[in-house]
Amino acid sequence: MTDTSSARGLSRHARVRMQQRGIPRVVVEHLLEFGTVQHDHRGAVIVYFDKRSRRQLARAQGRAAAHRLERWRNAYAVVAADGAVVTVGQRDKRVRRH
Repeated sequence: MTDTSSARGLSRHARVRMQQRGIPRVVVEHLLEFGTVQHDHRGAVIVYFDKRSRRQLARAQGRAAAHRLERWRNAYAVVAADGAVVTVGQRDKRVRRH
């Protein structure tokens, strides 16, 4: 990921959602580093794992690490224009590309 990899941090809302949804911080960090970016057309971006980003993660971190993260393959993060993670969750539908 290019433009949001230097996230300034997690909002309070994002930290609460991570805890409620059982999403570890390492998953968010890997999302920001390897995830695919989709603009939401409201000033933020949605970062998620697709097949390509999961392959990049496996090459960089090793297959064992990628396998441990497989449980969160549907995780996403919404990142504001200033680089702060606004919220996180898990998708139950495909990301629609515009």
